[in-house]
Amino acid sequence: MTTTTDTPKKSWLREHSELGVGVVLLLLGVLVLTDALTMAVDVGGRGPVGPRTVPVVVGAGLIVVAVLLTADVLRGGRGEAEGGEDVDLTEPGDWRTVLLLAGVFLGFAVLIGPLGFPVSGALLFWGAAYALGSRHLPRDPLIAAALSLVTYVVFNNLLGVPLPGGPLMGVL
Repeated sequence: MTTTTDTPKKSWLREHSELGVGVVLLLLGVLVLTDALTMAVDVGGRGPVGPRTVPVVVGAGLIVVAVLLTADVLRGGRGEAEGGEDVDLTEPGDWRTVLLLAGVFLGFAVLIGPLGFPVSGALLFWGAAYALGSRHLPRDPLIAAALSLVTYVVFNNLLGVPLPGGPLMGVL
């Protein structure tokens, strides 16, 4: 049972529910920045762009977006209603797709150690494409393998971020 004194407070919170997104973004930004700045890195061998650069930029960006979103909400800004999107809100969620994607990500996390990134990444990309509805069996595994190999080479060789190679370590 609510009293009349609770109603204005609940109404204000409902009208400013986007503040929760701002808080989550702020906490996530602080977490990313803290992890990036406490990371042990050999500065001499990396060049001007090291493994800290992207997390610092992302963390700072999250904090800036959180502050801007919070200021906008407090000034009366509101997000557009979901009714404007091309989504039928009366339909139930697609739990099959959600569970397939969760299984693919879990499988990737389990397989990245023994199989390495190129193989487990290809399985991740192929599984995600399948879960999201692609059924082109000759094409999808080839695209997934190419995407995984390109990602591995870019991170491992160009950016200097070592990814596990698994059985392909000597080949790549």
